[in-house]
Amino acid sequence: MTIDAYLNPDFTWMQKLLFFAVGLLGLLVCDFIMLGGAEISCSVLPRSERKYAVPVKFHKYIHLFYEMIISGTSVMSFACSYVVLNHVYSLMQSGAGHSGPISGTFFYIWSEGKDFALLLLICLSCVLNTLLDTVIIPLGRLAKEEKASVRMLGMFYAIIILVFLNLIGDESEYSPVMMYYLGLMVGRFVYFDASFMDFLVAIKNAFMKLPMLLLCVALCGGMCFFGFAMKYLLERNYYIVGIFYTHIFLLAAVFVVHHSRIMKLLVKEQKLPEPVEEEEYDEYDEYEDER
Repeated sequence: MTIDAYLNPDFTWMQKLLFFAVGLLGLLVCDFIMLGGAEISCSVLPRSERKYAVPVKFHKYIHLFYEMIISGTSVMSFACSYVVLNHVYSLMQSGAGHSGPISGTFFYIWSEGKDFALLLLICLSCVLNTLLDTVIIPLGRLAKEEKASVRMLGMFYAIIILVFLNLIGDESEYSPVMMYYLGLMVGRFVYFDASFMDFLVAIKNAFMKLPMLLLCVALCGGMCFFGFAMKYLLERNYYIVGIFYTHIFLLAAVFVVHHSRIMKLLVKEQKLPEPVEEEEYDEYDEYEDER
């Protein structure tokens, strides 16, 4: 396998459009599933309040789900980068890689300071996540704490995918990546100045967002199955490369749905009616009432 084999020249533009359409359809299906979840969560409210609360809850769920996809794309970019760079390093060790000053510098950095290079990749993935959910696909409904808990679940999401890849016998080695993610997750739950209540709050926030994680795993898994079955994604490229491509298409679908505001048109938010204040009688009215 050569470096050029990571690219799939048979994946034509028409096939890419079809794959994107599948991702877009899957995303819309997930959005309507979350609408049902919003209906269920608001069912305890009085009927008069439900029609106002459901759209608000629904759009909050959508932003959480989009943040999960963005976070998953960011962490998978790190995992995929590690696999590709490590494979390039292996090719250079065997003499099959390209020669030159840039290749020599990369070979030296990867052989002598791979751990620091991985740490830099993690930092870049965090920057990518912030750029995506702040500038490219702004998710203004989410507080910083909510984004932080979803990003932490994004690491768990990547660990689930990597464990699955190890179980199906992928040729690449994912243990270093999983150890980095596990370390970051433990650091998110347990840190030096954290109290026991902080730990419980972090656990609660993560647990409450588990449905978003499961929905994202199902959506990505369905798209990957379709992509590999249709030969859009190649097994010889390592499965993780195809999974990263899938996240790119999902991210494009999120961008289209978010900026088209189609969900806001379908499920409109309504303003709560202002409380009616009793009219005050002036002195003349009071005098007339007394008469």
